[in-house]
Amino acid sequence: MNSVLTTQQKALKVNLNQEIYGTFAEIGAGQEVAANFFKAGAASGTIAKSISAYDMTFSDSIYGKEKSGRYVCQSRVEKMLKYEYDLLEERLGSTHKEKTFFSFADTVSARNFHGTNEAHGWLGVRFQHGPDDESSELILHIKMHDQTSILQQDAIGTLGVNLIYTVFFCRDSIDQIVKTLMENLTRSRIEIDMIYTKGNAFSHIDNRLLSLQLIVNSLTDAVMFDHNGEVKLAKDELYKKNIIVTRGSYRPPTKVNTDILKTGRDNFATDIKDKEIVSLAEITINHLREDGEITKEDFLARVDL
Repeated sequence: MNSVLTTQQKALKVNLNQEIYGTFAEIGAGQEVAANFFKAGAASGTIAKSISAYDMTFSDSIYGKEKSGRYVCQSRVEKMLKYEYDLLEERLGSTHKEKTFFSFADTVSARNFHGTNEAHGWLGVRFQHGPDDESSELILHIKMHDQTSILQQDAIGTLGVNLIYTVFFCRDSIDQIVKTLMENLTRSRIEIDMIYTKGNAFSHIDNRLLSLQLIVNSLTDAVMFDHNGEVKLAKDELYKKNIIVTRGSYRPPTKVNTDILKTGRDNFATDIKDKEIVSLAEITINHLREDGEITKEDFLARVDL
């Protein structure tokens, strides 16, 4: 059985790979991810740039303003990844054709001094899986459960190294991706409650099954999909919304299921005077395990309701 590499060993393996080359952009919780690569040694072969735009004005001037006014959000990390990756290709693409480029970004709200804020964040990496290949992405939302900012910074540093290590060395299967991301970490420190991929490097990955693996591995309590099967962050989708939930096995989804949802929604709309309503069909992990092991075909058939 293969032993799990330490964070330093993973960072060094990346640093010693002569093809991997990229940038780090970190906002909040220090610059612990880049720091791990610097400390591991041979970082000059991997790190083209490291930046931390803490000041909001600086950040806005680089990545643009968010319509929501928030800085720790999905759109922010996506903009950071795109900006830094495009800049890397613009400046080095013609002179480093043998390199496999990447941009790592995180925007994090670590525990404040009084412990009154929500400790959470977004992390992602945009990368090539070979020289001249189109870029792909792996993006996470996390909750941090450590009780001090220092410990949260340390956990972010470990997760960031795991994320970069995963996309270059451990992306063959859903189980491998999820396990590698959480190596040297526990849910008592980091909870991944949303994960999704984009691009040809993950053409073999279904994001719905990737999200299901978080539940199977007990890394979070719930995941959410919209009517198109796209992965969503529940706390953003449900914030200040009126919610109606219908729990069932949905095996198979039937007209009765849809009638129940519709009737419940119509009655609820009458009660709350037609304010915005979000309808949810809930399937528990126990429903999925009714006949033993969970099968991907069974799960996807129910999600397609």
